[in-house]
Amino acid sequence: MDLIDSHAHIDFPQFADDREAMLERARAAGVFTILAIGTGPGPEKLDAALPYAEAHDWIYTTVGIHPHEAKEVTPAHLETLAKLAQHPKVVAWGEIGLDYFYDHSPRDIQERVFRQQMELAHAAKLPIIIHCRDAWSDCLRLLEEVWKPTGLGGVLHCFTSTLEDARRGLDLGFMISFTGNLTYPKMQNLRDVAKALPLQNILIETDSPYLAPQPYRGKRNEPAYVAEVAQVLANVRNLPVEEVAQATSGNFRRFFPLTRSGTAPPAVSR
Repeated sequence: MDLIDSHAHIDFPQFADDREAMLERARAAGVFTILAIGTGPGPEKLDAALPYAEAHDWIYTTVGIHPHEAKEVTPAHLETLAKLAQHPKVVAWGEIGLDYFYDHSPRDIQERVFRQQMELAHAAKLPIIIHCRDAWSDCLRLLEEVWKPTGLGGVLHCFTSTLEDARRGLDLGFMISFTGNLTYPKMQNLRDVAKALPLQNILIETDSPYLAPQPYRGKRNEPAYVAEVAQVLANVRNLPVEEVAQATSGNFRRFFPLTRSGTAPPAVSR
């Protein structure tokens, strides 16, 4: 199969002991591209995933600061991100957004940093990867207000909301990405959304090392397991898994600028 894991945190310490073996298992499972999310441990290491993208021609990366760490962000961090965004292996900005479930950062600060990063992503001409948990009303409002005019779109990562919210995302030019929770027995509502959406707007991911699919639930997740997400998506759509793998991989390659020319670093507003 031709699979793409569109969202994995391969730099995380959970892979410290067997990272190269994990990547070999992904290749053996048919995963020919990984998007390594570059939020890392937070603002103290903004280039966390970049070394892995530089070392492997089939791995690409993002830059950004997760809403959990919004309260730690300084102008210097934003300037560093703006420079990192010019790297040719950086194909998106994220994951960014709002998280009202944990509220690790105050909500007004989350919104401010979200707006700042959207401004920088626009200047860098990069799509954005959205993290949203228990904040869909505010998140979609901000995307409609701030991001829609850019025309750059993005990905609603680890989608967990309603079909109505997914369709609002499509109207904003976003792809909808499903992860291991699509396989959980109690997530029929999510499978209903995955069945109803146009296949050409769907991506699959692992969010490794989190959200391992049902056969591996409770264990560390890894990119090879994206095949399980593809299988469940194929089941709910009554399609061969090879067709779903080919379609979602094609969606990824069509959406992301996997070759980029260098541009001048954008200015950062205070």
